Amino acid sequence: MNNKQKGLGRGLNALFGDGAVEAAQKSRAQITEIEIGKIEPNALQPRQQFDEEALAELAESIRTLGLIQPITVRKDGDHYTIISGERRWRAAQQVGLTHIAAYIREVEDNDLHAMALVENIQRQDLNAIEIALGMQRLVDECGLTQEALAEKVGKKRSTVANYMRLLDMPDQIQYLVKDGVLSMGHAKALLSLDDNDKQLSVAAKIVKTNMSVRQAEDYVRALSEKGLQKTKSAAEEDEYPESYTRLVEYLERIFSQNISIKRGKNGGGRITIGFDNDADIDKFIAKLSKRK
Repeated sequence: MNNKQKGLGRGLNALFGDGAVEAAQKSRAQITEIEIGKIEPNALQPRQQFDEEALAELAESIRTLGLIQPITVRKDGDHYTIISGERRWRAAQQVGLTHIAAYIREVEDNDLHAMALVENIQRQDLNAIEIALGMQRLVDECGLTQEALAEKVGKKRSTVANYMRLLDMPDQIQYLVKDGVLSMGHAKALLSLDDNDKQLSVAAKIVKTNMSVRQAEDYVRALSEKGLQKTKSAAEEDEYPESYTRLVEYLERIFSQNISIKRGKNGGGRITIGFDNDADIDKFIAKLSKRK
């Protein structure tokens, strides 16, 4: 059985080099009890929401079994900044612990955010919007290109680009993804639509009909093909000979009605004369009779 840990990319080795995990393992014996009041959450923490029910369950586990996995912090003057383990820190506070076990790591500012992002994704999935915001902050605040970011998290550049494109979608859709109403798969399907109005319309339909990701992909694909066909038809109409335009203008002078003309692939076609009621037919006959 493959026990390889699941998560985003290659983890800490991708961030700090191949010796990072080994170095971390060696430092496991150096666990320090730190006063909880001296610990501060990471301002760059990518997780924005904490499930209160899950937090209460974790607190109860700590109350019963104790803290099994120490948190990881960086020393900042007289205080400590959390690198990973904010959920455990919060749960420990709920239990009423005054001190908590922690590993102290030396981490540069630029790596602190990256480490927090990867640690959180590996331990408990962030929603896609939180991942996207975390990646955007890495780009903005750490000066990373998308290529460098993809290398750090061990993902394809296209995957990183898809996450970050989520932030260009309408706020309503971002909230649906953030709340788990739409998955990342649904969002990727919506990204193939070329404007926000279409994205909003299709998102509403996905939610209303409870579409699976596959159904959403098929629906968006059908819409795109239909739009392409319409564009193709319009282009074909634009290429009609000038004589077609002259004929429509001539007929409109006679009937004063909406006239349309369409040419088929085989060279034939159809001329359509619109009318509003039966009385218009009599008018057509009268006008044609005058031209005999």
